[in-house]
Amino acid sequence: MLSAYPDLDAANLPAHVAIIMDGNGRWAKKRLLNRIKGHEQGTEAVRGIVRTCRELSISILTLYAFSTENWQRPKTEVAALMNLLKRFLESELEEMMNKDIRLNAIGEIERLPEDVRQMLQKTMKSTENNNSMLLNLALSYGGRAEIVRMVREISKKAKNGEIDPDSITSSIVSDHLYTRGMQDPDLLIRTSGEIRISNFLLWQVAYSEIFVTDTLWPDFGKDEFVRILKGYQQRERRFGKVEA
Repeated sequence: MLSAYPDLDAANLPAHVAIIMDGNGRWAKKRLLNRIKGHEQGTEAVRGIVRTCRELSISILTLYAFSTENWQRPKTEVAALMNLLKRFLESELEEMMNKDIRLNAIGEIERLPEDVRQMLQKTMKSTENNNSMLLNLALSYGGRAEIVRMVREISKKAKNGEIDPDSITSSIVSDHLYTRGMQDPDLLIRTSGEIRISNFLLWQVAYSEIFVTDTLWPDFGKDEFVRILKGYQQRERRFGKVEA
C-alpha cells in the first residue's frame, strides 16, 4: 500500500510513532456538545490513524489513551471513557485480525474496571500471533509512575543479588519499562497545540522528533499525518552527534 503515498520515502519512515491524542473536550465544546461526543469522535480518528500506519507498514503505533491523571476527571466521564474503550476493543478485533495487528497495553492495567480488563485481555490474546504491526494503547499510564515501577523492580533485583548496581546500564533500565523489547519512538506527535509531553514516555522519547499541531484530535486525519511524516523525513536525526 506504500505505492499510494508517492511523496513519502519508504526507506525513511519512522518505525515507531507515538501520539498524544489531545483536544476531544475542546472539539466538543466548540460545537456546544457534551464532552463524551468529543471522545466518541476521537475514536474515529484512532481508527483512521491505525489504518494509515498499517498501510505505511509502520511497525509500532503507541497512543496515549488514558493517563493516570485522567482518573481525577468526573466519574461520569471516566465511566463513559471506559465504556468507549470496551466498545472500541469489541468493534476493532476483526479488523486487527484481518490486518495482522497485535494489540498491547501499557500502564497500570489493574486499575481498569473488570469488564474492560477482560475485554482487553481477550483482544490481546486473540491478536498475540499477529506481527505486521503493534498497536500500543497507553491506559492508566503515567511516565513517572512507570519510572518509579522500574526503579522498584531493579532495586529488588539488586537487593537479591540478581543485578550488580554498578553494572546498571540504560539498556537494563529500558528492559524494566512497559516498552521493553520495543524500539523507542522515532516520532512523537501532539495534537491540540499544547506544547508539553504530559507525563508520556518520559524515558523513551529522549531523542524522538516532536511535532505539535493545533488540530484537535477528532479532526486529525490521514492528510495531516502524511504531512507530518514528510516533515519528519526532512529532519536530520543526529542523536547528539555533530552534523555530517
